[in-house]
Amino acid sequence: MSSRSWFGKALRRWYAADHRDLPWRGTRDPYAIWLSEVLLQQTRVDQGLRYYQRFLERFPAVEDLAAAREDEVLRLWQGLGYYSRARNLLTAARQVVSAHGGHFPRTHAGLLALKGVGDYTAAAIASIAFDVPEPVVDGNVYRVLARVFGIDTPIDSTAGRRTFLELATTLMPRKHPGDHNQAVMELGATICTPKAPDCAHCPLHGKCIARREGRVDRLPVKQGRTKVRDRHFHFGVVRRAGTIWVEKRGLRDIWAGLYAPPLIESGADLDARTFLEHWNEGHRGSGWRVKERFGPVRHLLSHQRLHITFWELVPPKGARPPAGIRAVTRAALEQLALPRPIERYFQ
Repeated sequence: MSSRSWFGKALRRWYAADHRDLPWRGTRDPYAIWLSEVLLQQTRVDQGLRYYQRFLERFPAVEDLAAAREDEVLRLWQGLGYYSRARNLLTAARQVVSAHGGHFPRTHAGLLALKGVGDYTAAAIASIAFDVPEPVVDGNVYRVLARVFGIDTPIDSTAGRRTFLELATTLMPRKHPGDHNQAVMELGATICTPKAPDCAHCPLHGKCIARREGRVDRLPVKQGRTKVRDRHFHFGVVRRAGTIWVEKRGLRDIWAGLYAPPLIESGADLDARTFLEHWNEGHRGSGWRVKERFGPVRHLLSHQRLHITFWELVPPKGARPPAGIRAVTRAALEQLALPRPIERYFQ
C-alpha cells in the first residue's frame, strides 16, 4: 500500500467518525469558509466560534461586509487582536464584490490575489469550497507530518517549508481534498497536540515513526524563536466635562486604527514628574497634575511585552484637546474599537 493511500484512508475514516461539530464544517460556501479561516488564525476555536457567529449575523453575505464601515468591522473584531486581519477582511470583501461580482475566485492563484489571503487560507477555501486538490500546511499539519514521517528538518527554514509542502502535496487525494485537509488539521488540533498528544487514539499510531522511535516530544523542530521586545506605554486619561480624550492610532504599529487615550512611549518606567514633562511637551501648556496612577500592567503580544500604565490627569483650566485628539462621551467611547487593555481599563 502506498504512503499516499494508507495515510489518507486512515485519516479520513477517523475524521468521518470523530471530528468536532463546528458550524463551518457543514458548508461549502466560500464566504463562510474564508470568514472562519481568517477568524481562527492565532485564535482558540471556542473564542473564534463566537466571533464567527457574530460576523455572520451582522454580515450574512460578502456584499454586506463589503458595504460596512471600517470602524464597525474593527468594533466587531474587538478582543481578537491582530487588527490588520480585520482591515484585510474588509478590503478582501470589497475586492470580491468589485472585481468578481460577489463570487469568490475558484482557483488557488485567484484567491491569493485577495488582500490578506496567504497560501494556507487559499488552499483551505479552494479545497473545501471548490474541490481543488491544494494541500493546507499550518502548524497542525507540520506537527502531524513531522511526527508520522519522522522529519527533523526545521519547519521554520526554507528547506523545511519546501519539504513539508512537497510531502503534503504527494499525500493529497484527487477526490474530497477538502475533507482530507480538514482531517489533517483536526488530528493536529485534537490528537497530535503540541503537548501530551493522545497517541493511543491516533489513527496513524501504527505507522508513526516518532512514536516508534520515542521522538514525539522532540518533533517538529524549530530553528529558534523571535526575540520578545519590551515596550513601556503610558496613557494619559483625561476626563473633562463628561468626556474622555482619545486618539486614533496610526497604521504602522500595533492596534492600528483603534482608539486609545493619548500615548507616551518610553524606554522604561516613568515617575509622575517625568511623565508630566513628556505630557506637557506633547499636549501643549502646563499646569497638568496627576490625580492617580494605575499600573504598570503587563500585556503580552506575540513578539512584544507591553508594560502599560494609566495616568488619571487633572487638566488645567480651559484645556482643550489638541489636534488629532477627540473628546468623546462614555456612550460614544463604548461604540469605538478599543485595544483590549484599554477596554478593560474603562470597564
